[in-house]
Amino acid sequence: MTRRVLIVLQIAVALTIFLQFLPGAASEQEDSALGKIVRLDPRFDRLVPRGATLEKVAGGFAWVEGPAWNRKGGYLLFSDIPNNAVFKWQDGAGISLFLKPSGYTGAAPFQGREPGSNGLTFDPAGRLVLCEHGDRRISRVEEDGSKATLVDRYEGKRLNSPNDLVFASNGDLYFTDPPFGLPKAFDDPQKELDFSGVYRLSRSGTLTVLTKEIRAPNGIALSPNEKTLYVSNADPNRAVWLAFDLKGDGTVSSSRVFFDATAWTKTKKGVPDGMKVDKDGNLFAAGPGGIHIFTPDGSHIGSFERGGLTSNAAWGDDGSTLYVTADKAVYRIRLNTKGAGF
Repeated sequence: MTRRVLIVLQIAVALTIFLQFLPGAASEQEDSALGKIVRLDPRFDRLVPRGATLEKVAGGFAWVEGPAWNRKGGYLLFSDIPNNAVFKWQDGAGISLFLKPSGYTGAAPFQGREPGSNGLTFDPAGRLVLCEHGDRRISRVEEDGSKATLVDRYEGKRLNSPNDLVFASNGDLYFTDPPFGLPKAFDDPQKELDFSGVYRLSRSGTLTVLTKEIRAPNGIALSPNEKTLYVSNADPNRAVWLAFDLKGDGTVSSSRVFFDATAWTKTKKGVPDGMKVDKDGNLFAAGPGGIHIFTPDGSHIGSFERGGLTSNAAWGDDGSTLYVTADKAVYRIRLNTKGAGF
């Protein structure tokens, strides 16, 4: 080997090492415990520390969804939809059954694959609120453990199968209602509505449909200033996240495609699903291949790529830990940002 070739090789190695530690290096990938952390933009580095990993905290379920953090008790709840149950995870204590049945209370065996609850959240008073597939309603768990129905019909017709939900600071509830919980989904004969709606249930109990134009509305989230409503469309033919401008009365005006991931569905597992927003308005969205991070202007700045199906996320602990539900397990990753409201 000539001296000139050796010098060139030494320069190449040095340059490679330098690029590995350059913040925001294009398409940089870091091996994590489960999958890859992909850094596409320097803004990602301010959110996700070097060396961050996705840590598995619980597994062995059928299909997990709807994580929600209970701040008062310091624990995570999440749905195992096929098993019609809500489970509780607490650091140091592990897993325990929290609620069963969680979404279907009928006497006859459920004919579909997803009878249980899906999205979970807590209302301003700290009570658990559930999207119930089998019973086709949104319910609230009362102090005595009983359930109260918050909404189950629109203009006298049964809802499809409420999927995900988010509360505004004034107590208004926004939720999506695709037919995924029905045994035959879009073709189910029990389907009473001819659309999949995005709704607002006001704190006074008035139900308003905000849009009927999304075929498969799924995940839903509010920007920190509550001026933008995000909704994912779980349709592989139009796999998009949409942003709706909210008016002062809580209804929507214009909408736009926030990010189009249709091309991703050709090579990655999954569709746009649940999402959460951090204190600065960055969106952490479950979608094809993992969790994808977007700035408020819709720029994709990085991802936690697992490769498998990923359903949803929730902020927990002091607000800087993101819990992720994916297929049969729950994961967490510690970040440099905090969830909106923490």
